[in-house]
Amino acid sequence: MAKILFVMTGASYWTLKDGTRHPTGYWAEEFTAPYSVLTGAGHEIVVATPGGVVPYVDVMSLRPSMAGSEQIAYQEEEILRSAEELRRPIELADVRMEDFDAVYLPGGHGPMEDMWSDADAGRLLTAALTSGRPLAIVCHAPAAMLATRRKGVSPFAGYQVTAFTNDEENAIGLAPKARWLLEDELVDLGVDFTRGEIWKPYTIVDRNLYTGQNPASAEPLARELLKALD
Repeated sequence: MAKILFVMTGASYWTLKDGTRHPTGYWAEEFTAPYSVLTGAGHEIVVATPGGVVPYVDVMSLRPSMAGSEQIAYQEEEILRSAEELRRPIELADVRMEDFDAVYLPGGHGPMEDMWSDADAGRLLTAALTSGRPLAIVCHAPAAMLATRRKGVSPFAGYQVTAFTNDEENAIGLAPKARWLLEDELVDLGVDFTRGEIWKPYTIVDRNLYTGQNPASAEPLARELLKALD
């Protein structure tokens, strides 16, 4: 049985360029799908957040229209209610990479508020990448890669990476309101940014780095992680 760290945003909003706060958090599917896949295979999950705060789910992600159906939304709510790990997160600052077999970061817009500049997130992602252990990151969570820069250089430079695209941000109407766009910042970081069709599952594996483009990519990404663990 592997011990897997879920590194999650502690933010409940995303500050837009006009200063308004857009309610957010983590995206439900990006927690529930990997959680179900990994715990179903017998693995242990530990949740960590900045400051050890209980993470906030983006309520938009639990709307049937966003989840896919009323039944799926209900199933996701049930998983969130039963996942005790969400109610007792550890502090990200206290995490030691050597205690875990793999690391996974779910997205939602929350990481665009806190993880992109969190020094502990940067430290952990750098340690995970250099450890050779599986590191899986989906949707907006690759924003945490921006926190790995030291003197303008990131260890993720040159890696093939996917993430929530500018086209997808435009499609939901938030690109014009954003202070910065994730795809642009990752390209500036020096990664080899790749993408699939918007809203469709798309994952990319480069060495021990596993990334997924959007919420639909969370379950396929978890299954890639599961294969690596096995």
